[in-house]
Amino acid sequence: MFTVGANPWIWTSPVTGPALKDLVPRLAKWGFDAVELPVENLGDWPAKQTLRLLTKHGIAPAAVIAVTSPGRELVATDAATVKHTQAYLMACVDLAEAVGAPSVCGPVYASVGRVWRMSPSERTTVYEQFHESLAPVLAHAAAAGVRIGVEALNRYETSVLNTVEQTLQALNGLPDTIGIMLDSYHMNIEEADPYAAITLAGPRLVHVQVSGSDRGAPGADHIDWPRWLRTLADTGYRGPICLESFTGENEAIATAAAIWRPLAESQDALARNGLAHLRAVMPTRDQT
Repeated sequence: MFTVGANPWIWTSPVTGPALKDLVPRLAKWGFDAVELPVENLGDWPAKQTLRLLTKHGIAPAAVIAVTSPGRELVATDAATVKHTQAYLMACVDLAEAVGAPSVCGPVYASVGRVWRMSPSERTTVYEQFHESLAPVLAHAAAAGVRIGVEALNRYETSVLNTVEQTLQALNGLPDTIGIMLDSYHMNIEEADPYAAITLAGPRLVHVQVSGSDRGAPGADHIDWPRWLRTLADTGYRGPICLESFTGENEAIATAAAIWRPLAESQDALARNGLAHLRAVMPTRDQT
């Protein structure tokens, strides 16, 4: 029903060419179909070599993941910062085109961890700024045949977009070249009814990330994964679902993602157990 991928952040950060060279053969051996390709810094992994590596091992590029670290902002900021962020996002599009990834996804509106209170009128202004700032990126992506997937984050990581409903409001009037990336972890915190939210997102779904409710492996948590995946399938989405978690062994990423304790006996076990559970409960085509 769905191809299943993994994000290298489960093991390491930043994701570099040598890291992918070590990881991709292991993903293939374990039975993953795809890999997400985060871009923390432009130049961390070379496109041509990465494409050859993926092709050699039969691993698909599920999506390029844009990393909105501090200083990458499209809203409520100065013109120079917007221009810098536009250039970064367009470079991510170029990488996606070069490796054959269908989308560039992430919280492309503002940096992770940036929060502030907004009145309804201020929020409207922010969404208008988002449209204006994103316009050249969308034009560049459309020319490359790459879609943009916008990720809502939980309230502790952003105040711009927390729910599917807010994301649809922010996307209103924008072309189908931009849509929604779902992340089950953030949805578990923010959505009163995550299954209804999946259905609501359905027509504009671009990409899907999954993890357990505690950022660990799906199946070792309280989410009803058979229902979650069945609801996703009922939307008509047939793209990849990618396991995203983080390692506590890297100080920078552990602090950024608030990983204060082990989420599995090992990172390999987290990935392999998550893959096994997703495969076991995934609906078949005759169930949709």
